[in-house]
Amino acid sequence: MWLLMVVVIVMLAALLAWQAQRSKQRAATELADALADARQVNERLGGQVYTLSGSNDAAVQALADGSERHLAAGSQLDQARTPTQARLAKQTALEGLYYIRAARTAMGMDPGPAVAALDGQDTAGQVSEKRVVQYEGRKIAAAPEPSSATPNYYPGGRVAGRPVPAGWYSEPWWKPALVGGAWGLGSALLFTSLFSGMSGVGYDAQGFESGYGEGYQDGLAADGGGGSDTGYDQGSDYSGGYDSGGYDSGGFDGGGGFDGGF
Repeated sequence: MWLLMVVVIVMLAALLAWQAQRSKQRAATELADALADARQVNERLGGQVYTLSGSNDAAVQALADGSERHLAAGSQLDQARTPTQARLAKQTALEGLYYIRAARTAMGMDPGPAVAALDGQDTAGQVSEKRVVQYEGRKIAAAPEPSSATPNYYPGGRVAGRPVPAGWYSEPWWKPALVGGAWGLGSALLFTSLFSGMSGVGYDAQGFESGYGEGYQDGLAADGGGGSDTGYDQGSDYSGGYDSGGYDSGGFDGGGGFDGGF
C-alpha cells in the first residue's frame, strides 16, 4: 500500500511539473510572438520617421510626435516582460504611424495604407468642424484639417483614462494629462467649450470625465442613464509618459520619400 501511495505521489508531482513547464513554454511563446509583432510595427514606423522631412509647421510637429512614439515604443519593447507590455508597445508604434499619415496629409501627399485602430479611438470621435474658443485667457482652436492655426495633431484615443477626439488643434491641450497622468480641474470645461454639439463627438463632458469608451454605455444603462461607469479600465492608456513638446524636430533626415510598407 505504501509503495502504491509513493508511486501515485511521484506521478502527480511529475504531472504537475509537466503542466508547469508547458504553461511556461506557452507564456514564452506568446511573449515572443507579441514582441515580434510590436517590433515589426515599430520598424515600419522608424522607416518613415527617418525618410520624411516636414515642409510646414503641421508636418514638422506630426513628424516630431511620430519620432517620439518610435523612440518610446523601442524603450517599451526593451523593458517588456509580458505579452500585455509588448502589446502596449505596439499601440505606441501604431500611434506613431498615425502621426506619419498626418504629416503626409499636411504636406499634400498620399497618407499611405490604413493603420489598425488604436484602443479607444473609435469611441473618442473626431473633430468634424472648426471651433475657436476662449479658455484661461487664450484662444484654443480645433479643426478637421491641418493649417497654420492648427498644427498639432492627435489621432484620437484615451489619455489618462479619458477620450480625446482625433483632429488638429492650435495646441496640445491634452499634454498636461499625457505627461502627468491626470487631468486638471478645468479639463471638462475646456472639453465642453471645444466639442459641445459637435457631430463627430458623440458624448458630453460627463462622458469625457467618466472615460467614455468600452463599457461606458452599458454602465449608463445599468445605472438608469445617469451614472458614470466606474468599471472603466484606465490601464489601457499607453501614452502616459510622453512629453510631445521636447523633441527637436530639426533633426529629421531625408528627402521625403515614401516607404509604402508602413
